[in-house]
Amino acid sequence: MSGTSSDEGSPFRKLPDHLLIEIFIRVPISEWAGISCVKKRWADLFRGECLWQAALSRSYPFASCAKRWPGPIPRGLSKRRYIALYISKHMFALDGDVDEIVGHAYLFLKERLELPAMPPPSGILHGTMIGQAFSSLKPFVCCSRFLNDEKDQFIACGKSRDAAHELVSQIWLAVLDNLDENEHTFLLLKRLVLEADVFLPYPYSISIKVWWRVFEKLFTDFRDCFKHGDYFDVLSIAKNKFQPIPSVWLGY
Repeated sequence: MSGTSSDEGSPFRKLPDHLLIEIFIRVPISEWAGISCVKKRWADLFRGECLWQAALSRSYPFASCAKRWPGPIPRGLSKRRYIALYISKHMFALDGDVDEIVGHAYLFLKERLELPAMPPPSGILHGTMIGQAFSSLKPFVCCSRFLNDEKDQFIACGKSRDAAHELVSQIWLAVLDNLDENEHTFLLLKRLVLEADVFLPYPYSISIKVWWRVFEKLFTDFRDCFKHGDYFDVLSIAKNKFQPIPSVWLGY
């Protein structure tokens, strides 16, 4: 499907959009970005809703069934839903009613953590993904529009509080492993360590596995980014949370 300066002789030139869409959604997803760059018309198809609706119906037919969305993280249009389902299947190997919610939670968290401005406290984000409303916190939370009076997002899909906590912890770990290694990520991780995790009780507090990964990344991937005082402040917090701490974390 390589592009040329002219459409003359191309078997795709006269095909209507709906047939092009049926062809494109059968091509491996790894090729879609390249296909969308061949022609403006094709790029418009990938920007439109029709192609993603067709891809969603073909790859995830159960997703087209009307279901009450438990919230509070928005579901979005077909492209967003397709990406969320793809993440759930290929990153978390999940199946069933909960899988789309997991993908949306991953996207929600990653986007909030990658904002140029510092995101809301991690405890708030963790609780938001599980979905519990804490109305008394709303005046203090930047993302309060995502907190409402609905039932817990994962619990509404049949998960216990422990299971919901574990699922959101897995999402945190996946997001942390996929953040770019840059100054923003370093400042973000340092802020997560230094913030007071006092807002939300279990299961809405960050798990010990997530805290371990945050410290691990700081002391390995970002060791050279520390200033002297910051390093020992973070190390002191690590020692309070974990005993003993790995020797590789030591040594500024």
